[in-house]
Amino acid sequence: MHMSTTYNVYCDESCHLEHDGQSVMVIGAVWCPVEKTKEIAGRLGEIKAKHGMPPDFEVKWTKVSHSKWRMYMEFVDYFFDDDHLHFRGLIAPKGSLNHREFNQVHDDWYYKMYFDMLKVLLDPESHYRIYLDIKDTRGAVKVRRLQEVLCNNMYDFQRSVVERMQLVRSNESQLLQLADLLLGAVSYLNRGLSENAGKRLIVDRIKERSKYSLTKTTLYREEKMNLLRWQPAETCG
Repeated sequence: MHMSTTYNVYCDESCHLEHDGQSVMVIGAVWCPVEKTKEIAGRLGEIKAKHGMPPDFEVKWTKVSHSKWRMYMEFVDYFFDDDHLHFRGLIAPKGSLNHREFNQVHDDWYYKMYFDMLKVLLDPESHYRIYLDIKDTRGAVKVRRLQEVLCNNMYDFQRSVVERMQLVRSNESQLLQLADLLLGAVSYLNRGLSENAGKRLIVDRIKERSKYSLTKTTLYREEKMNLLRWQPAETCG
């Protein structure tokens, strides 16, 4: 008999705006069973304390520097060592997008990508609480649209699979900070950046621990570091 589990899913995104001059958008999520959340958050807090950081210090990819790389490395190692933690990321090149051809605007495409990122981790027998980082004033609209897209695609009209979807501040969630770190590394590598030595060390550790290049699609059933490199469909001329 299938045991129904409830999961917390922490979503983050990088370079998702249409005209931000970035070549790829990356959307990702860290997820774990609800009952493990507190323990995991506690361990991440302990890693900060060990490195002399207060519990409210916000771990962010943009802050990774050569001086603090060991703390970030421990975050990465903890992710790979804890069997309850999983990551899913979607890498979408933006250069060749032709929204007009698909009769869509950038926003439509963005929500399709979000669904493609999330659908792999959603099991109809389980329940999910999805948390999005508050990035801008459009947060409430984003939650509503995403919930609609998910429910319509999953025929989940009673919203039984996705129990809730809400905005949280990343400085208040250790797991959202972990998502930011892993997503930031994938985004950095896929944008061809390499000038920050501390960031290079983190990227290399994730590659080493995951045994993936972080630039290609992994196996669909990959449980730990699952990636999809999205490609626009070829249109018939």
